[in-house]
Amino acid sequence: MTARRIFGVETEYGITCAQPPAAQGHEQQAITADDAARYLFRRVVALGRSSNVFLRNGARLYLDVGSHPEYASAECDDVHQLVVNDRAGERILDEMTEEANGLLAEEGIAGTIHLFKNNVDSAGNSFGCHENYLVRRRRDFPAMGEALVPFFITRQILTGAGHIRPRAGGGASYAFSQRADQMWDAMSSATTRSRPIINTRDEPHGDAELYRRMHVIVGDSSVAETTTMLKVGMTELLLAVLEDGVKIRDLVLAEPMRAIREISHDTTATVPVELATGRRLSALDIQEELHARVRGHLDAEGRAAELTAVQQKVLELWERGLRALRTQDHSLVETELDWAIKGRLLERYRTKHTLGLDDPRVARLSLAYHDISAVRGLAPSLVARGLMARITTDEEIADAVTHPPASTRAKLRGDFVAAAQERRRDITVDWVHLKINDAAQRTVVLKDPFSPVDDRVDALMAALRT
Repeated sequence: MTARRIFGVETEYGITCAQPPAAQGHEQQAITADDAARYLFRRVVALGRSSNVFLRNGARLYLDVGSHPEYASAECDDVHQLVVNDRAGERILDEMTEEANGLLAEEGIAGTIHLFKNNVDSAGNSFGCHENYLVRRRRDFPAMGEALVPFFITRQILTGAGHIRPRAGGGASYAFSQRADQMWDAMSSATTRSRPIINTRDEPHGDAELYRRMHVIVGDSSVAETTTMLKVGMTELLLAVLEDGVKIRDLVLAEPMRAIREISHDTTATVPVELATGRRLSALDIQEELHARVRGHLDAEGRAAELTAVQQKVLELWERGLRALRTQDHSLVETELDWAIKGRLLERYRTKHTLGLDDPRVARLSLAYHDISAVRGLAPSLVARGLMARITTDEEIADAVTHPPASTRAKLRGDFVAAAQERRRDITVDWVHLKINDAAQRTVVLKDPFSPVDDRVDALMAALRT
C-alpha cells in the first residue's frame, strides 16, 4: 500500500527515586516524584527557560500533569521510522536520568532516579501512551471511530504490556493490559476525566479542511520494538481498509467498557463477549475476523504486492500472534510481544524461587522490565540473550536523537530549532508554528505535515543568521 500516513506516539513515563535506608541517627532528605522531575528537567529548563520544549529531532519533550516526563515523537510517515524515533525518546530520557542522578550525587543526596515505560504505578495511578494517526477529514469520522472501538479493545491480546493484577480477596493474576482497567469511555473529547479509548477533540495539527487526527489513548506503552511495530502497523492497515470503504460495524460491542476489562483478564483470549447484534464472540474471534478482512481486501484489490516490507512483517506477526493464542503455544511470539516476553520472564523467576505471582520480588522484576535505563533496565540484557527481538539498530537510534525524520514536516521544525540554538536566538515553536521572537515577530504556519521543504522556512532560517 503506497498511500502515506503521518504517525506519532506520545509516551508518559513513570518516575521515582529509590533511596537506601537512612543510617541510624541520620536524617535523609526524601526525594518525591516532583523533586525527581525537577532534577530531571533542570538542564532543559536552563537551556529553554521552560519544561515544555521542542528538540532538534522535531520531537516535543515536556513535564506533564503528575510529574510525568512525556516525549511526543516527531511526525513520521513510516512505521519503522516511528519505532526508531520512539526509541530515540527513550535514549534522550535515559541520558537525562543519568545526568540527574549525577546531580543528586554532587549534592550528597542518596538516591537513584528511575524512569519506567509503563502505565500504572503501585498506587494504581495511570499514565498513558497515546497514538496519533492522520486521517482524511470525512463526515463519517464518528462512525469510523465507533467501528474501530472493538479493534482497540481486542488489540490488547496482541499488544498489551502484561500486567500483574491484584485480586480483591488476595493473590494476583496475570492480565494482558495495564491500561484496560483504567479506561472509562469509548469515545469522548476528554482525556483525564472520562479517559476514553478514542479522544475526539478536533485538533488536527495541520490543514483542518483536509485532515483530522485519530487520537488513541487506550494502548499500553511498549517495551519491545516489535510490539510497537505491530501496535501501530496493524492500526495503519485497518485505517486504510476502512478509508477504502470496507465495513466492520457488525463487530460493535454491546458493553465496551465491560468487555475491555473482561478481555484483559482472560489470557486465553477465548471467553466470549456480547456484540451489539446479540452475537457472542471472543477477542480472539474478533481479531481473527479483522485480520481476515484486511487480508481479504488487500488480496481482492490486488494491493498485497504494494505492501512495504514493514507492512508485510506486521501482517505476518498479527497472524502469528493470533495463532499463538489459538494454540496456546506462546513460544511463537515469546520474543516479540511484550505480554509474552514478560510473562515468560516472570514465570521462570517464580519457578526458580518458588514464588507466588503476588510476591514483592516478582513485582520488582516486572517493574524492572519497564525501566528504560541502559544499565539498570532488563531490555538490553533480554536482547543480548536472544529473549527480545529488535528491528532497529543503535546507529539509527543515535541519529534520531539529534536529527528529525527527513521526509515530513518534522525536518523543518527540527532544523529551525537547531539553527536557533546554535545562534542563541529566541524562538517559539509548536507543531504548526515557527516564530522568531524579535521586533518583526516573523512566523511561518506549516499546515502540510507531509512536506519537509518550504521556501518560507528557508527565509526564516536566513533571518536567524542575520
